[in-house]
Amino acid sequence: MPGHFITFEGGEGAGKSTQIARLKVYLESLGQSVLVTREPGGSPGAEKIRALLLSGEVRDLGPRGEAMLFAAARADHVDTTIKPALEQGQWVLCDRYADSTRVYQGEAGVDTDYLKLLETAAVAGVRPELTILIDIPAEIGLKRVASRAQTDDSGGPDRFEGEALKVHERRRRLFIELARQEAFRFAVVDGTKDPEYVATAIRKAISDRFADELNIADEQQPAAREGAH
Repeated sequence: MPGHFITFEGGEGAGKSTQIARLKVYLESLGQSVLVTREPGGSPGAEKIRALLLSGEVRDLGPRGEAMLFAAARADHVDTTIKPALEQGQWVLCDRYADSTRVYQGEAGVDTDYLKLLETAAVAGVRPELTILIDIPAEIGLKRVASRAQTDDSGGPDRFEGEALKVHERRRRLFIELARQEAFRFAVVDGTKDPEYVATAIRKAISDRFADELNIADEQQPAAREGAH
């Protein structure tokens, strides 16, 4: 498809939303059309499923049942939002995608082969060209989540943010391992740095991957780590 698909992954409080907004501005300054979306959600049907998942109302279904709901939301998101935008030549920046299901439901014990089957059905061949993993220690990320909850009206941590520190630590390790396994697709950025540093590292990853198309000069930027630490 003529567009480009970039996903952002990381633990809670990694700063994905902030950096996606910055990258959108940067790409638009280069004359690109950009769509920002998120998972779970990103389409009317998927947003309904998001509300159920993040509220914890369907937690009794267990990890396998939740994985099926994530897949259903993703299928609607791909068909309704992502694929049409890519076909129109847009850059699609997505806050979480299939890697989050691999990590979150995988950490919860869902069989890998089962998750692969759901992923294949849901994404229908639509996979990211580049995935930015903003890596941050779980303890720091959760402190950011708690601080954010005090300043907005979100109602506090959601069903996943409110889980135990050790669970978030395991998820961080799984993200890092996934980045090692698929280093060709991942760029890992240190999320403990200040937002401007992180934004610059992300722009470097973009320029490394899409320099010819964007027609941008090589910038003196901190390098995102390809794949792993």
